[in-house]
Amino acid sequence: MPTNCAAAGCAATYNKHINISFHRFPLDPKRRKEWVRLVRRKNFVPGKHTFLCSKHFEASCFDLTGQTRRLKMDAVPTIFDFCTHIKSMELKSRNLLKRNKNCSPAGPSNLKSNISSQQVLLEHSYAFRNPMEAKKRIIKLEKELASLRRKMKICLQKERRATRRWIKATYVMKNLEANNVLSKGTSEHILPNALSSLPLENFKILEQHQQDKTLPIL
Repeated sequence: MPTNCAAAGCAATYNKHINISFHRFPLDPKRRKEWVRLVRRKNFVPGKHTFLCSKHFEASCFDLTGQTRRLKMDAVPTIFDFCTHIKSMELKSRNLLKRNKNCSPAGPSNLKSNISSQQVLLEHSYAFRNPMEAKKRIIKLEKELASLRRKMKICLQKERRATRRWIKATYVMKNLEANNVLSKGTSEHILPNALSSLPLENFKILEQHQQDKTLPIL
């Protein structure tokens, strides 16, 4: 069972209560070499129990048809935050620069630059801080779009089933009227105007089409 992710800077660890899956490096030499290249770890050689977590793969990389989340055969990891490693290396130098700035007197030029930077942040508050944040937002919106498409598909299926029932009921009722089992004009009081005004021949064609071939469901 995997315990952690092999991507540099990734703190993801196995936990059955968190919806994160772990995926072993592929055995195929070409795909394995491509994964290692994308991970960008120096002198990195994955072993038998080396895994990458699902956070490093796009939503399109997964096959969700089964009960478990599996990677597709051509899936490659593309989501990494390499900036975290640079931040740790540059943290000391940034602290030194901040100390030097704090020691220097705040002149008019420094005040102007601070005010202008704050204005830029306020004017462009809608923008993303970095490409990774934009990537995560896009993935979230794609999942929401897929959920809405599933709901729309279910609604269309229900609408088509209801339409087929109306056609079948109308055909039966008009057929009973034609055979004098029901009194003339019964369909006009029960069925909607759009259906009651159509002749029986149209419903015969529709009913025959229903028997020969079921209407396609998207």
